[in-house]
Amino acid sequence: MKQPLGVILAGGQATRMGGGDKGLLPLGQGTLLSSVIDRLEPQVAGLALNANGDAARFADLGLPVLADSIEGFAGPLAGVLAGLDWAAEQGAESIVTAAADTPFFPCDLVPRLLLAADDMAHPLALAATPDAKRGTARHPTFGLWPVVLRDDLRSALAGGLRKVVLWTERHDGREALFPDEAAFFNVNTPEDLAKAEAMV
Repeated sequence: MKQPLGVILAGGQATRMGGGDKGLLPLGQGTLLSSVIDRLEPQVAGLALNANGDAARFADLGLPVLADSIEGFAGPLAGVLAGLDWAAEQGAESIVTAAADTPFFPCDLVPRLLLAADDMAHPLALAATPDAKRGTARHPTFGLWPVVLRDDLRSALAGGLRKVVLWTERHDGREALFPDEAAFFNVNTPEDLAKAEAMV
């Protein structure tokens, strides 16, 4: 299987941070988004950003900016679809997504996702971590997605589906288990940002 393309999902509304672009908040020597780029870029064959609104605000990143094709903030799956459509234009077979507000995700994200989906006809896998109550907790913005299923996803979104796991389960999506429960710590509030700054 060819190395997947990477898509950073930054299409959320950041309501708990007071709105705006969460990814552009400062962290360490850069921003949340630059931390995510630094982790994902070495693992993929190319990189794009899924974000809505004026793409010019991300011009300094030098990345393609992909807007949702589904109206009205349809959630992460709309960003996945935008990424799959872009990947299809590039002749790619798959994408791996990462969230713009999760700066410490594993540096072996892509190899583990590929391994989890190794013998699947349409490789589809979500990252997961141990969870005391549920056994595992899935992280639906971190996944491996096959381009071949993009029209199925488009139909599902048009039909009102918004929950990532409902769609991945329809296609026997697998889990790639990561041992560190804190690996997918994401920044939702000003308190989270302060914690992330301490972790840097």
